[in-house]
Amino acid sequence: MDREILRERLIQLTRDLVLVESTDDRPEERTRCFHLVRNHLEEVAGLEIVMYESHGYESLVAMPAGVEKPDVLLCGHIDVVHHPEPDSYRSEIRDGKIYGPGAGDMKGQVAIMIELIRNLSRECNELSVGVAITSDEERGGEHGVKYLVEDVGLECGVAIIPDGGSLNDIIVEEKGIIHLRLIAEGVSAHAARPWLAENALERVTHAISKIREYFSQFSPGEVDPDDVDTHWFPTCTETMIGTPNDSPNRVPASASAVLDIRFVPPMTSRQILEEIQTLLGQGVSAEAIVIAEPTHLSPDPGFTQITEEVTGIKAQLVRSSGGSDGRFFCAQQIPVLLSRPYVGNLHGRDEWIDIDSMVSYFEICRSYILSKCLKT
Repeated sequence: MDREILRERLIQLTRDLVLVESTDDRPEERTRCFHLVRNHLEEVAGLEIVMYESHGYESLVAMPAGVEKPDVLLCGHIDVVHHPEPDSYRSEIRDGKIYGPGAGDMKGQVAIMIELIRNLSRECNELSVGVAITSDEERGGEHGVKYLVEDVGLECGVAIIPDGGSLNDIIVEEKGIIHLRLIAEGVSAHAARPWLAENALERVTHAISKIREYFSQFSPGEVDPDDVDTHWFPTCTETMIGTPNDSPNRVPASASAVLDIRFVPPMTSRQILEEIQTLLGQGVSAEAIVIAEPTHLSPDPGFTQITEEVTGIKAQLVRSSGGSDGRFFCAQQIPVLLSRPYVGNLHGRDEWIDIDSMVSYFEICRSYILSKCLKT
């Protein structure tokens, strides 16, 4: 396909997807986003599309007719994080990049997958390549990829997930994840007489302080933002805190917080949760929302070689502080390839994806899929 035509198609499709506010609190917009994806995939002759649903989260799986276990499966998600500003879900092109919520995580990559399926079907209509697109990755993937792999029985020879690393950075290891909710109970009273109360908000903030103090022992101190290896240590970040209290002069009887914990081997989620239990204090309990152990990946050397041939730059095998749906495939002994185009400001209003690198990533995946499927 002509490079300029491909470039324009990727730009247009990415921008169309970014305009859809497919957040966790907008299920109707997630459905609308799937309609857009499906409209493009239905152009592909011989492609069978099946929709699945788990606890209100839809997933789309498209396979060549008669294929249940493709040699290669392209996997992505259309859900994006919520932005409260009503004008957030827009896009613009600036400095060779597409800007907009979800552009780099990962609607630009979904656009690449769609174009890959469309173009590969024209080159060779017998290629064993499919696509799976889910809508709950930002919430942990339990009702998306995990559901497809464990309950539906989705299988493949290798999964390509463009949701980590970079164009020449291929992920070999991801941190473990714990999303932990702290719940504090107390006794309410008038704020002018705090001695009559047991402040739930103070209890939960004290617990957060103790937990952060525990994790501070693992920090190496200075961290180079451009050197991934210096990030390889456990972290704990509070992402939500609140109380149902609606009065400024009342001590709250209940409060809660959510922590995002990332950890590295040889630590385990069980070890961390047991340690946290000893730090909570009176009236505070903890419940895990998401638990994922660290993931080790073994990228195909052929993918690494093709990456270097397309980009002209040596590929690096790197570790990632983030997590991905790759862990669900790895748990089933399915190999995962995890890299992506150049992206930035992920989860921000001005999130971006580099257009030239989108074209390069398309070529990397196209060459790899052809070599893999034709060899098979």
